[in-house]
Amino acid sequence: MRELAPGLWQLRGFPPHAINVYLAGNVLIDAGARWSRGRIMKQLAGRSISMVALTHCHPDHQGAAHALCERFQVPLACHAADRPAMDGSGPMLPDSPMMQLSMRLFAGPPHRVDRLLGEGDEVAGFRVIHAPGHTPGHVIFFRESDRVAIAGDVLNGMNLLTTMPGLHEPPWFFSADPAENRRSIRRLADLRPALVCFGHGPPWRDLATLQEFVDRLEASAATVQPGLSSTT
Repeated sequence: MRELAPGLWQLRGFPPHAINVYLAGNVLIDAGARWSRGRIMKQLAGRSISMVALTHCHPDHQGAAHALCERFQVPLACHAADRPAMDGSGPMLPDSPMMQLSMRLFAGPPHRVDRLLGEGDEVAGFRVIHAPGHTPGHVIFFRESDRVAIAGDVLNGMNLLTTMPGLHEPPWFFSADPAENRRSIRRLADLRPALVCFGHGPPWRDLATLQEFVDRLEASAATVQPGLSSTT
């Protein structure tokens, strides 16, 4: 487990940075894939966990949530718009063949949502910011004091195929509304974060490059379409 900022740790994963899980104080942010449960539990041994909070409900972020909540007897939190996907009363979005494949590979069982996260709520010293698009209930956790953002999949900090670091929009076929997600990318940039902790990719501390990336997205006349990818 690596400390990225005061009171914020990134858990070890394999491959490194491929599917990130964070510990903010005593709150676990995201829960990896279902086969991540053993690695996560081993790293949390001896720690007191008060809650599991999701940036969004996709298979590689909720996979071990049920097992971890049961093991530590703690509540699960996510945004209201992602609640149906988490508790099994609705599909994970987008409801597509690629999502169905991802669910078979990564997803864990449904679990009740004990706390609904909304704009401006506080979790472990971080402010909840609704940043929809990738999923309807995607959120960013942002700490004003040192401008740290736990950004989930609003952006990826690596190429998902090569694992090379770099800024990328999430693949269109995994985003419920790619155009709305672009607006959430702008919202992330407008926070002027000193550190961005992605769901996929290493920690990002280059604000200038982030701003340039977002400016290029907005200046581009291209529409979101299959195969679209933007990199640094």
